[in-house]
Amino acid sequence: MRLLACTILTIATVLMVAPTRAQTYDPNYPVCIQTYSIGGGSIDCSFTSLAQCAASASGRSAQCLNNPYFTQGSRKPPRQRGVY
Repeated sequence: MRLLACTILTIATVLMVAPTRAQTYDPNYPVCIQTYSIGGGSIDCSFTSLAQCAASASGRSAQCLNNPYFTQGSRKPPRQRGVY
């Protein structure tokens, strides 16, 4: 019984301590920068233009890319006219 309690406590501790990742792509910005490093890379979507991102990526091991989850404000799909 003591072993079971210790195992459950260990698993709970590991799950609580494990780092969580935030959402990678911010849907409010159209351009992202992907940086590369030995320990891993990161993606930062906080740029409003490719030129702004390119200036930040200059001289670094990074590339700019379009945000696949970008949403343009309150853009609504066009209404379909039905045949009545």
